[in-house]
Amino acid sequence: MKISARNVLPGTVTEISKGAVNAEVALTLGGGEVVIAIITNASADRLGLQKGMAAFAIIKASDVMVAKGMEKARISARNVLAGEIAELHEGAVNSEVDFRLPGGTVVAASITKESVRALELKPGDAVSAVIKASHVMVGV
Repeated sequence: MKISARNVLPGTVTEISKGAVNAEVALTLGGGEVVIAIITNASADRLGLQKGMAAFAIIKASDVMVAKGMEKARISARNVLAGEIAELHEGAVNSEVDFRLPGGTVVAASITKESVRALELKPGDAVSAVIKASHVMVGV
């Protein structure tokens, strides 16, 4: 199967916490970074998720926010992945920002050109990828 999501991040299921309807799934990426996904219990069961199994965090680039100066920020998004800008591709309206996490994983974000200007983004900048857990899909 091929999908259009830019971010298909390989990892290992390290935690599964089920509630009444939804499950919180923690995936640890190759570099040790943790991505949290909120999926339905039915989806977790259908996928056969178990601790220790290989899985993918799937995230559309348009669901990734870019932040600078997150050291003291307090936000509700469960996933704040610190890294640096590896590449910046400016378009007429939107731009693609590729982050390299410390473990080497690359995460792509699609943000407006105006946001690139407002944040004064350039390759090498320390930034964070901010992703709501409900925007992370899990694949096996």
